[in-house]
Amino acid sequence: MNKNSIFNDSLLKNIISIMTVPVLGFILLNIVFVINAVFQWILRRFLMIFIDFNPDMNLSCIPAMMRSLFVVFILMISFFILRTKMKPIFKATFLVVPAATVLVTMGIFFYQIPIISYIIGLIIVSGIIYYFYKTKQSWLYYYSVILISLVLALFTLTGGEI
Repeated sequence: MNKNSIFNDSLLKNIISIMTVPVLGFILLNIVFVINAVFQWILRRFLMIFIDFNPDMNLSCIPAMMRSLFVVFILMISFFILRTKMKPIFKATFLVVPAATVLVTMGIFFYQIPIISYIIGLIIVSGIIYYFYKTKQSWLYYYSVILISLVLALFTLTGGEI
């Protein structure tokens, strides 16, 4: 058996893909966490130009608005990245970011009523999977979305907090 046949083996490629998505996806999520902090900081500075904040103000809608804007920002970037001609492994790895961002944001919004968070998350993930099925996407996309949704669900069910 020559050396090239080992690396051309589809089983080996699949095993490498199975390991690549969570490892690189985790790295991307950490980068996005930092980008989110910078994004929120910029938004706060921008809002301070127009709003004179004081301790008596009830501005509970502002954090929700800022989180929502970040989700829109990530989804816009994702739209363009997922439409490129990149290989499915790279797209599936990146897909961890928008999937986690949307699911975590739903978890934050419905923190007081976790069952609603789980139901909405299930609807979102089911819709994404149905879209992948109807458009005959690579198994890597299914794997990416299912993996991140299960990891986040287990994290939450075991008492983890973001």
